[in-house]
Amino acid sequence: METWYYVVDSIDGDYANLKRCDIESDDLKLVARALLPESIAVGTKLKYEFMQYSIAE
Repeated sequence: METWYYVVDSIDGDYANLKRCDIESDDLKLVARALLPESIAVGTKLKYEFMQYSIAE
């Protein structure tokens, strides 16, 4: 399995816009907040691995 890293770019209600930070990309990924850790805020770094998001250390 591959691992991807994102940063929370914005939060809009029940959704968050994530931006890849491990590669050069301007694309945003819209993700339901129910799939993300509860304690996220704008600027939180996330790791996507094994079909789950977690806060990156």
